[in-house]
Amino acid sequence: MPGVAAGREILSGWHRGQMLIRPETPADIRRIRRLTDTAFAPMPYADGNEGAALDQMRKDGDLTISLVAEENGEIIGHVAFSPAQISEASGDWYGLGPISVRADWQNQGIGTKLAHGGLERLRTRGAAGCVLIGRPAVYGPMGFTSEGNLSHKSLDPAIIQYIILNSTAPKGEVTFASALQETSP
Repeated sequence: MPGVAAGREILSGWHRGQMLIRPETPADIRRIRRLTDTAFAPMPYADGNEGAALDQMRKDGDLTISLVAEENGEIIGHVAFSPAQISEASGDWYGLGPISVRADWQNQGIGTKLAHGGLERLRTRGAAGCVLIGRPAVYGPMGFTSEGNLSHKSLDPAIIQYIILNSTAPKGEVTFASALQETSP
């Protein structure tokens, strides 16, 4: 992988230069909040609490992995991973989200690069897998799938997706970090 060092990944070949994927720092927190609030504002499924949920996960110690995509010193994307439980699954499972990409950088694979960067870190930690709530058309190409064996509140099981990292296919009720439980439908 090009330019990997100390959790930092330099991705070249982007039409605007080099993009760096790295762990968040305390100096990034306000910019991540602004990016998240802005990215989710026009989304019909957003409840407006995504940025607050990130802040609460940090406060609760539930923000397991938080990565930013940076281009020329600007944060253009962010992804968060936090602990999740699946009632009939073993091992350590994590939830992906929220994930945000600045509007002028969307549809260029940045969210996928962020997600894969976090998933690789989870795999290295020995995580069983990762679960999320999202559109199959968006997350399927990243490797996420749904067999209808997961549930979360009253949501359609088709949008509750998972990716196996070091385990077998899960089934059962999904419980996300408390900050996400409060904001999920």
